Amino acid sequence: QVQLVESGGGLVQPGGSLRLSCAASGSIFSINAMGWYRQAPGKERELVAKITSRGSTNYADSVKGRTTISRDNAKNTVYLQMNSLKPEDTAVYYCNADVKMSEYVLRYLEVWGQGTLVTVSS
Repeated sequence: QVQLVESGGGLVQPGGSLRLSCAASGSIFSINAMGWYRQAPGKERELVAKITSRGSTNYADSVKGRTTISRDNAKNTVYLQMNSLKPEDTAVYYCNADVKMSEYVLRYLEVWGQGTLVTVSS
């Protein structure tokens, strides 16, 4: 079993900053890509940012220049630093990781966190 636990969500004013963390735990042999997705009320879940095990990143156009994804491979943790937050950034943010639980397993298992709510409002 592998678990992803997010933290760092909350209420922030427009223009403010927030840092989300997501720690993976359990039976982990290796983790490939890790990422953050979000789902606003009435909308589909969308990719915010993703980072590979080697540190390559990609971002949604809506957050480019305001958001930085990073990871600590030793801690199996991924971070999302969000600056200049806007009301439209309000959503539940989900952590995602591609995890291999054993060296004998060929496929990576896609694992999701339970989500953390980010509310941007004055």
